Amino acid sequence: MVDRGATPAAGAQPDDWPARPELSLALNRIGTFDWDLDSGRLHLDPAALEILQVPPEDFAGHITDLGGRVPRPDAVMLDSLVATAMKNGSETYGAYYHVRDDGGALHWTYTQGRILRDGQGRPCRIVGVVRDAAEELSHAAEPRDGAEEHRHQTTVVETTTAALAHARTVEDVIDFFKDSRAVEHLGADLLVLGLVESGRIHLVAEGPEEHYIPGTRYTRIDDNFPMSEVIRTLTPRFIESREEFATSYPWLWERIKDIGISSAAYLPLIAQARPIGALGLLYREGRGFTQQERNLFIALGSSLAQSLARAMLFDQEHDLAEGLQQAMLPRRIPDVPGAQIAVRYRSARMGRDIGGDWYDVIPLPGGRVGAVIGDVQGHDTHAAAVMGQLRIVLRAYATEGHAPATVMARASSFLHELDTDRFATCSYVEADPSTGMLQLVRAGHIDPLLRHPDGTCRRLPLAGGLPLGLSAEFGRLDYPVTTVELDPGETLLLFTDGLVEQPGADLDDGMQILSGIVRDGPYDLQALADKLCDVVEDRVGEDDMAILLLRREGVPARGGGRLQQHIAPADPEALSAARHMIRAAVRAWGARERSDEIELVADELVTNALLHTDGAAVVTIRMLGGPERRLRLEVEDKSSTLPRRREPGESGVSGRGLLLVDRLADVWGVESRGTGKSVWCEFVVPERHERQETD
Repeated sequence: MVDRGATPAAGAQPDDWPARPELSLALNRIGTFDWDLDSGRLHLDPAALEILQVPPEDFAGHITDLGGRVPRPDAVMLDSLVATAMKNGSETYGAYYHVRDDGGALHWTYTQGRILRDGQGRPCRIVGVVRDAAEELSHAAEPRDGAEEHRHQTTVVETTTAALAHARTVEDVIDFFKDSRAVEHLGADLLVLGLVESGRIHLVAEGPEEHYIPGTRYTRIDDNFPMSEVIRTLTPRFIESREEFATSYPWLWERIKDIGISSAAYLPLIAQARPIGALGLLYREGRGFTQQERNLFIALGSSLAQSLARAMLFDQEHDLAEGLQQAMLPRRIPDVPGAQIAVRYRSARMGRDIGGDWYDVIPLPGGRVGAVIGDVQGHDTHAAAVMGQLRIVLRAYATEGHAPATVMARASSFLHELDTDRFATCSYVEADPSTGMLQLVRAGHIDPLLRHPDGTCRRLPLAGGLPLGLSAEFGRLDYPVTTVELDPGETLLLFTDGLVEQPGADLDDGMQILSGIVRDGPYDLQALADKLCDVVEDRVGEDDMAILLLRREGVPARGGGRLQQHIAPADPEALSAARHMIRAAVRAWGARERSDEIELVADELVTNALLHTDGAAVVTIRMLGGPERRLRLEVEDKSSTLPRRREPGESGVSGRGLLLVDRLADVWGVESRGTGKSVWCEFVVPERHERQETD
């Protein structure tokens, strides 16, 4: 008998038993992460930072700190995968992707996350693990035999299928095969991927690229090429020797024999009983293909074909949806004297999902222009249909001459009366480029930005009302008007939330980031719009985006500025808008010294027109050029009865209107206008340098 020592006492354990979970994970090259979606904070443990090739000193606890480590195609895939999982109610997701180290080399990584939701089902947090996947996806080229080779080939099929499962577009699939590591992963020395397009085969990926053969980019299906053959016959072609290659395909062999290719497997990609492409895997060593290997290659071709078919359907549906959306947007932007305008629209890459984002530019009388930016709730064709109707009615109300607040209120009532449960956010701006005066109304939308000629940028806070549809439902149709003077060279930026919203970041952070981009962006308006679109495409959000940029050109006009407002008898909003218009014009045209006189006379003339006639009044204010600057105010009505000035008695409460006009205005008069009349008056406004000399 051998004395093996005393039996350990029951319950005696090592001091560090059981091992901490993070120690076990780290020993297996697994790190953890915790992403708080509400605050945007991201926690990565030391193992995760090492796997993701992020130096601890460069990580500040935000998702953007990982920028540049994940190649863009993989970042697109990850972003889309997470967004889809959060949107469709999934609890978990997982994906293989590359991580780039400081030297530029790519390493396979795998992430698995669990999505935590609050009581309302809204995603609020994601926790999970990150592990090094290089071991399981590498060493594909090492020689194997028997059961080991079969297990390896099975793993290749499974991991390729897993990687392609997240490819949303055809370009995503192509990018996977263009990756330099795809050849190694598939265990081949060279690969080619061709897609059937208009009766020809288009070679869309080959690797490594230095082995590209001229004359093979586009080939016919009836050509004597292995890729053409498998597409014609719908059966795979396995070439096991150099002699077989040379005999079967002499033209191709003459061009690849120096590469050292000795065998190949060409697989047809078949979806819904029709060929959509072919994959070729080429090897430098001659090899025979066992029946098990052939079956696995056929499974690989079937998996790739399904991924491609799904991606093609995605592209077709998205192109159709995007085409419908674009058809509802203005086909052309009118030229506006004194202003530059740039517009852009970018859709989210979410299949048939399209949003209700829109922009519009509306020519108005007197050289003015209306600018609209809006977003209907939802991402579907119904949202796009509501958007199209809203765009039409907003344009109609604006061109009828209604004040901005009235335009917004009527649009809200229209949306409320539609058979829909959707609401919309919107901003409407009525601009006069000759004076720089802007009248802005906001219905639950994001505040615009204002960029100065020197590049500095600031948020333009606007008093706002409820979104369109909701304001009518709750009986709160008041939309305050904000008046702003746009100086020459200044730019107003209107946009939808897709430009500033990012997963895990709040709106204020997005606005700060946008302000920095606008500040550092190019001065050219079209180039600036393109820059903003590039930022969105790099971020790959799940929302679409519309942008409208309006810049005032030149210098303030000496004369010719003209503003007009239609006032109905029972429309207090229009009356208030007219007062805003006059007050802003007086400031913009340098007539502050006479602002009280002008506003008092305007109120008197408008009141007389509404009180003593049965119709509406039209107020026009403009600056006249000539030897001296004059501001002219006109109030037109449909009554042919001419007013007369009379002295009121000591106790009279009327008759003082024209007396007031006569005392305050430099000159005034009455003109017949067919079925009505116009009462006008003028005020002399000194030039700015004259005021300074007087001071």
